[in-house]
Amino acid sequence: MAEVTAALVKELREKTGAGMMDCKRALGDSGGDIEAAIDWLRKKGLSAAAKKAGRVAAEGLIAVATRGRVGAVVEVNSETDFVARNKEFQSFVQTVSRLGLDGDGELDSLKEMDFPGSGRTVEEQLTHLISTIGENIVLRRVKRLSTGEGAVFAYVHNALGPGIGKIGVLVTLGSAAAPEKLADLGKQLAMHVAAVNPLYLDIPSVPQAALDRERDVLREQARASGKADAVVERMVEGRLRKFYEEFALLEQIFVVDQKTKIAGVVEQAGKAAGTPVRVESFARFALGEGIERPRADFAAEVAAQLKN
Repeated sequence: MAEVTAALVKELREKTGAGMMDCKRALGDSGGDIEAAIDWLRKKGLSAAAKKAGRVAAEGLIAVATRGRVGAVVEVNSETDFVARNKEFQSFVQTVSRLGLDGDGELDSLKEMDFPGSGRTVEEQLTHLISTIGENIVLRRVKRLSTGEGAVFAYVHNALGPGIGKIGVLVTLGSAAAPEKLADLGKQLAMHVAAVNPLYLDIPSVPQAALDRERDVLREQARASGKADAVVERMVEGRLRKFYEEFALLEQIFVVDQKTKIAGVVEQAGKAAGTPVRVESFARFALGEGIERPRADFAAEVAAQLKN
């Protein structure tokens, strides 16, 4: 019987797309014979995952998990919204988000973590799930937030179950106040982030490149009015304030009362708690954002049907 080497496992994974542990088992049961191992995987339905890997997955679920001063949010995509309602898929996504609490926030290391109760890694469990469900499934991204003092709070919009939905938000509040005194503010701010979608925490966190680009656009718009250069620069700075109010969280108007800046809301919360409160970070994942979905060519579809 041939020795099951790392090279053999690698070759079998490249040929089938199956997980590492599944490839090891297949080679072990097949005496190290690649072709027999391929048949073993096919019989188990595990090599089918490779055929599905090229299909666009833009549906699925966002999941959030928190544990005191740590929070994690993940996106797992599927091809159809129907799969998002599959209990096995939902359980996988929830488990992965909880695993993210103990990870380093990197996708590759999350995939290498042990998936509880399976004897597989997260990546191998994903491959197994693809074969079981019959659709391409992608663990797309993960974000982990933590604080040395305070707590992390979460909110899920369009929830389909505990901690899973279409939009997931984490907000980190730093404070010496007890977490229960921060809970209402944390939830409200997370809901605000879900609704308004800020890009930056505050004015200093806006990247210089983004600021320069916005200034250039605003300057050209102002010059079109025919004003003098000095007036143009004042117009640019005035319009930049509107840019900050639109995209910087602490400069935005709170959606709850529609009049107070988030910075003011946080300051008031600190006074009520008897100790300062600060928003340290936030993360917002919306399902499928940035994924290019193929456009259906209805004319081609009709023509193909007419030929059949």
